Formats: sequence, C-alpha cells, structure tokens
Amino acid sequence: MPVSRPRTATIFDRLLAELPVLVADGGMGTSLFALGMAPGGCPELLNVEDPEMVTEVHRSFIEAGSDVVLTNTFGANRRRLGMHGLEDRVAELNRAGVELVRRLADGCGRPVAVAGSVGPTGDILAPLGGLDPRAAVEMFAEQVEALVRGGADVIWIETMSSREEMEAAYEAALRFEVPAAATMSFDTHGKTMMGFGPGQLADWCRGQAPPPAAVGANCGVGAGDVVLAVLRLAEADPGAPIVAKANCGMPAYTAGHLEYPDGPETMHDYVELVLRAGARLIGACCGSGPGHVAALRDAVDHRSPARRVTREEIVRRLP
Repeated sequence: MPVSRPRTATIFDRLLAELPVLVADGGMGTSLFALGMAPGGCPELLNVEDPEMVTEVHRSFIEAGSDVVLTNTFGANRRRLGMHGLEDRVAELNRAGVELVRRLADGCGRPVAVAGSVGPTGDILAPLGGLDPRAAVEMFAEQVEALVRGGADVIWIETMSSREEMEAAYEAALRFEVPAAATMSFDTHGKTMMGFGPGQLADWCRGQAPPPAAVGANCGVGAGDVVLAVLRLAEADPGAPIVAKANCGMPAYTAGHLEYPDGPETMHDYVELVLRAGARLIGACCGSGPGHVAALRDAVDHRSPARRVTREEIVRRLP
C-alpha cells in the first residue's frame, strides 16, 4: 500500500470539521453548453481560450451558495486530452482551471473550498483492458500535481467505475499534501458499470491509510440511485463523510438539445432524503445549474432532524 505524505489542513478540512452539511456545486458541462460551448469540443481548453465563460459558471455556483466548487478539469488527464491533440498541455490546463476558481473563492468573503476534479481516463485498466496500472498512476499524478500547484484544497476523484482506476487516482493523490475525496457512478442495478457496489467502496475506503477525506456517489441515472448508494455506504461505514452529487434524471433530446426532467423544485425532496440516508456533502451533477444549487442551499439551510430513510421511501419518492 502506498504511503501518503504528511499534510496540513486546508479550507476543505476546516469546512468539513465546522459545518454539519456542505453544499457542492452543479453540472459544469451542462452549464458550459448553456453558455454556448460547442458540442464535441474540449471543455478544459476553455480554461485558457475562454476563461470568462468558465468563470461565469463558477461564479454562478458560488453566488448560489456552494461551499465546494469543482474545477473544470474533469477530463484533463493525458489520455483524455490526447483525443483533442492536447496531451502536452496537462499542466497548463489544470493549473489554469484551478486558478479560475481560486481567484473567485479567495474574493467571495466566505470560505469556499476549491476541489480539483479528476475524472476517468476513458480506458480500462489491465488485465481487462490495455492501460497499465502503473502508467495510470503516473498519468493521474501528472494531473494532480498541476492541480495542487494551482491551489486546490482537495483532490476530487469522481465518476469512477472500476476499483483499479479509482485506486490508481487515489495512489497518485497520496503523493501530495492535500486531502482527496473519491466518488463513483452507480447505475440502476446498484453497482458501477464495472460491477463495483457501494458496500465494496466502503470496504475499500476502510482499507486505505489514510482513508479518503470523503467518499460517495455522483452522476449515475438520477437522484434515487444516488440516495440508495449513499444509504448503503452509510450502513457499511457509518463514520465516513459521504458525498451525494446526483444527475437530474435521464435526459431527452428535444428541440436540438438535451432536457433533463428534474428541475430545481425537485431538490428539496432530494436533500431531505439524502441527508436522512447519511450524506454530508450534497451537490448536483449532469442537468443541473445554479438554480438547482440555490435550491440545494435553501433545503440544507432549512433542514430539520428526521428519522433514517428506508429503501422503500427512496424508491417511492425518487423513482
């Protein structure tokens, strides 16, 4: 098992220690498309070619009440950037992505944690696929180093499907002096695309030294699946700070663009149920914008104590 470097506390650590619930942000891709990003382009390239557009998204989430804001670096690893001929710009695009959020967070008048987003490579690791695990670690380390140098408060590993790729990203993150969170995408069968379940994720977390600063579920099909995954995680590891960042349902292609069924008005039920399931960090993912985050903020601020939710209630209220 890799040994982590000693680290000092960051804004993320402080917020997690001081606040019972943290509000994360919404969907970066959804928001960039709403502002005119062309389909098929590289979102991370906007960090240098149209920083005003990216900054507008981050500002809208902060103004809506986010305590944790993710950088526009989800696909900024060497493998994914190579699809656009940008594999030699990993450091540049990641640092630029962090610095855009860092400037806003430092000037907003309240503590806001900058989360360096690290998504999957798009490849399958050996032995099932062709990407060597050690090469994956080095690929993630290249990205994480740039995020840390840019000023990230936490490395936010997200939307992972396989244990092996999550382990590679986490091993890379342990080389640096910031906390790391890890989230996976669970589908309607209660597991990731690669067959990994929330209980297995909890077991994996307990086996890490140190364990992730936060762990949870993001993306997926919709809020109900994320809340069910959170409940299973909380049952398997009651002491873990758990993340919930759900999609706004399954989109439909309408009038030339994708429309998601779950609007801001659905966020209060989502927050109530996911808090009762055991989440401490709550945001939204694909299909969400600042209106969703504002609704999340309102629901978190007006929450009331409630009994633990049941699977039956989740399925009934968030089908």
